[in-house]
Amino acid sequence: MLRHLRRVVRLTHRRTVDLSHPARSPLGSAVENCVVFEQGVRRARDCPAPEAVRQVREYGGKGFVWIGLHEPDAEELAGLADLFGLHPLAVKDALSTHPRPKLERYDDTLFAVFKTVRYVDHEELTATSEVVDTGELMVFTGPDFVITVRHGRGGSLGPLREALEAAPDLLAQGPAAVLHAVADHVVDEYALVTDAVQHDIDTVENAVFSVDAGRGDVGRVYQFKRELLELRRAVTPLARPLHALATRPVPPVGPDLQPYFRDVADHLDRTIEQITSFDGLLDSILQAHLAQVTVAQNEDMRKITAWAAIVAVPTMICGVYGMNFEHMPGLGWSYGYHLAVAVMAAACFTLHRSFRRNGWL
Repeated sequence: MLRHLRRVVRLTHRRTVDLSHPARSPLGSAVENCVVFEQGVRRARDCPAPEAVRQVREYGGKGFVWIGLHEPDAEELAGLADLFGLHPLAVKDALSTHPRPKLERYDDTLFAVFKTVRYVDHEELTATSEVVDTGELMVFTGPDFVITVRHGRGGSLGPLREALEAAPDLLAQGPAAVLHAVADHVVDEYALVTDAVQHDIDTVENAVFSVDAGRGDVGRVYQFKRELLELRRAVTPLARPLHALATRPVPPVGPDLQPYFRDVADHLDRTIEQITSFDGLLDSILQAHLAQVTVAQNEDMRKITAWAAIVAVPTMICGVYGMNFEHMPGLGWSYGYHLAVAVMAAACFTLHRSFRRNGWL
């Protein structure tokens, strides 16, 4: 039944109507929508949560309700917690804006935390550019309900919900299918952001190794490493929860869905490996750039030393004959000045040629 799951979830990246737009959220400030599904088919328009629960219970376990929230306050979430029996610790995490990706089970309810990432477009990468913007996406999954809570500007599930509504055979699998679709959607977003970051790394690498590379490029590399660290903190901790869903039955996720979670976990592992390689590559770029700066400084010092040696010869000769002793050899000679100038010029010319031959000038 789920053989088209990957294909349908991929459709979420097409241009579709975003059902989470505030103009389509008449249910409250935080409720984006509240939809009832019976055997995978959407049965009613958006309705209040108590009414949706009543409809689901009338279907006798053949349906579920999907409630989407965006940055709810404690009062709004408390009402849903009482209605669905959500654990207080999970509710507390859902109100937080910086939880770590994880998977918790409370009786018959699963609570999953995902970090969403969004690539920030920029014309030029500078020492202050923001590359990655992160948010949070929490999913409560129960026997007959799914509650998604978003924090931040990214992670909109409107296109995903629209794609799933076009595939009722998938939604007929229940809330666990929605949890898989959300996980797959988040990991796909990781891959898209990683590809964009790859392009930025290529740009930085070309700039650092270009002929006119400046010493200020080190600021861009450090900034990019900070942004990459933020991406790693969002992506890497999700590996353990996904592997847990893929390797052991965790109600309401049954054995039929485990292969699909393994597929998502495999995609996440590849993304983590790619991000890790980015970090190593940036370290190499940074070390190469610092080596370039050191070489440039050494070349500058050699040039300064060479010119100082050239200037030292006439300075020494002039210093000797600048002494005010009465009896000095050559003071009465009419060609002494011309000879001294000729000796200084010849010495400077010889030193200059020698330094040029050795690459110091």
